[in-house]
Amino acid sequence: MRFETPRFKQAAVVALHDERLRTALARSRVGFIGHREAAVEALPEFEQLRDTAAQIKDHVLDHLDYYLQRYEQAVVAAGGKVHWAHSDEEAQRIIVDICRAADAKVITKGKSMVSEEIGLNDALIAAGYEVVETDLGEYIIQLAKEPPSHIVGPALHKTREQVTALFAEHHGRARKETVAELVTEAREMLRDKFFRADVGITGGNFLIAETGTSVIVTNEGNGDLTQTLPRVHIVTSGIERVLPSLDDLPVFLRLLARSATGQDTETYTTLSTGPRRAGDPDGPEEYHVVLVDNGRSQMLGSRFRKMLRCIRCGACMNHCPVYGSVGGHAYGWVYPGPMGAVLTPIYQGLKDSYDLPNACTLNGRCQSVCPVKIPLPEMLRELRHLQHVERMGPRLQRHALAVWRFVASQPWLYRIAEKLATTTLARLGGPKRRVHKLPFAEGWTQSRDLPAPAGSTFLSQVPRSKRA
Repeated sequence: MRFETPRFKQAAVVALHDERLRTALARSRVGFIGHREAAVEALPEFEQLRDTAAQIKDHVLDHLDYYLQRYEQAVVAAGGKVHWAHSDEEAQRIIVDICRAADAKVITKGKSMVSEEIGLNDALIAAGYEVVETDLGEYIIQLAKEPPSHIVGPALHKTREQVTALFAEHHGRARKETVAELVTEAREMLRDKFFRADVGITGGNFLIAETGTSVIVTNEGNGDLTQTLPRVHIVTSGIERVLPSLDDLPVFLRLLARSATGQDTETYTTLSTGPRRAGDPDGPEEYHVVLVDNGRSQMLGSRFRKMLRCIRCGACMNHCPVYGSVGGHAYGWVYPGPMGAVLTPIYQGLKDSYDLPNACTLNGRCQSVCPVKIPLPEMLRELRHLQHVERMGPRLQRHALAVWRFVASQPWLYRIAEKLATTTLARLGGPKRRVHKLPFAEGWTQSRDLPAPAGSTFLSQVPRSKRA
């Protein structure tokens, strides 16, 4: 996937004026937020599960080397093979080599954010393979030649009318108008691909160290067909997705579906352990797991370690006012929303991702809904601090912050500046106490009024006898 995050501001402006995008985002918010709220309210122990999940993930991160080694041993014992990829280029090479050794021609794929992260589709297509995304949302955006705009609903930005036109263009069939008809048409087009596939590639929502099992959760049967029909099954996953045992899995399954789509559980929860064994009715002849680092080890030893708790549910972006206004493509890389505003600067560099942490309103909704309690606002503030330390911000902004720091550290000067500011804003607000235009704040006042203060400072309104 191309890295276009440096164009975030321009892309955000375009997105804000895209009526179809606004319609699609509005529809999705109603479902995601409302369904999650109802599902959480129906589960009294939800908060306790969040605490437990965070503790399990922290324990795994404290002993990640041990659990990864144990996972590899279990996979090998089950007849599979584990490959270690330090970078996206190494992961691409490993997977292309597996496909080449299998003499593959057609490759089917289940939805995997790691495969997006490592640019796998482009690498496979460049190597001469026919690559088919089988998740309905991923299939839609593959036809549209677009990246996903949401980690759970890749085609969330598309309206039904747009999908209708897309299918009519690529399938050469009569236009379908209803969702049911469109889903049926996609199934019919994909059925032949499933049976012709030589290699199936899926992600791994969770990896079980105890048994060497990979777990995928989906709402479509495509994941099962992708990993059981082809001769070769490849799992792509980040190294942080490992869990100690099957006993830990139910905690995350109960959190993931409720946080992602507001369901008690996803339609399919599929556990795979190694290749087909004697007597199995189906399954692959070869089973490979490609464990991707790609910067995760570096994050493990940093102040952003807790980001590795993430289970990719998408709740943070579903509740983010910025994502809800501009959608996922404006973020310019694989991970949008609050999680992307943290991950993209870490993976791609602070300077080229400068705008993402600074676009956040720091309202805290992302942290309040995160099923593993990742302190996203704290991390975004830390990224802003690092950018300031590295002098990455605009010069005028840096000077303004230096002046503010000096004034704020001098109480007598701060009180004078505070009084001057409140008096000036009160006069500008007039009798209606609304400031229509304010120098240095045009970005705010061009679309809304700024409430004017009463004309006196808070401290002046507190009786001296009650001041601390």
